Amino acid sequence: MSKNPNEQYNVAAAGSFPVRLAGYQRRNMFARFVEEMQPDEADTILDIGVTAERSYPSSNYFEKWYPHKARVTAAGLDDASFLEDEFPGMKFVEANALDLPFGDASFDYVHSSAVIEHVGAAGSQARMIAECARVARKGFFLTTPNRWFPVEFHTVLPLVHWLPRPLFRSLMERTGREFFAQEANLNLMSAGDMGKAAAEAGIAARFVWNVKSVSLAGWPSNLLLVAKAKA
Repeated sequence: MSKNPNEQYNVAAAGSFPVRLAGYQRRNMFARFVEEMQPDEADTILDIGVTAERSYPSSNYFEKWYPHKARVTAAGLDDASFLEDEFPGMKFVEANALDLPFGDASFDYVHSSAVIEHVGAAGSQARMIAECARVARKGFFLTTPNRWFPVEFHTVLPLVHWLPRPLFRSLMERTGREFFAQEANLNLMSAGDMGKAAAEAGIAARFVWNVKSVSLAGWPSNLLLVAKAKA
């Protein structure tokens, strides 16, 4: 396995329009995290899915933009240990989102951006949600691209991801995109898929949750799973 598994997702050139647009949306999603969760400077936060990619300005955006660096634990499969040097007080832990190496309720909040579509089949997506719920005390916030947005952010192709999944995967294989043809690497979600995964994760006992979105040109481009601990 590559030392940095996430590198195969970086198709668009740094500085390209798709990358700039993604950065704009990430700003919007970061603002929504702050608005929805309202963390204070004492809250501990686990961010799942950090990357070794450093050419995109919005890579590891949470680590860059969250003001209280020492309260953040950055976790991911890539070697992103450089974050500890770049942001003194921050901690990096190599971790799989499906089996987090942390005890129950280890963090006040869990944040994860654009990871859940890369963990595999629907059952694995539900498992990731369950793991986020397990290690969170106050709430968690997960984002993923909306399958029904006209442009697919990973391949930067329009509309083809609206095809039935077997046809989409066949097309990816025939056009030299074998990596994205594998469900283990890309399994796009609709709002209904996200809601079903959250229900199957069994989080309702501890959290009140909703599937929300941020829009681009009036069209929901990214889905947000927002879960807050019950009073």
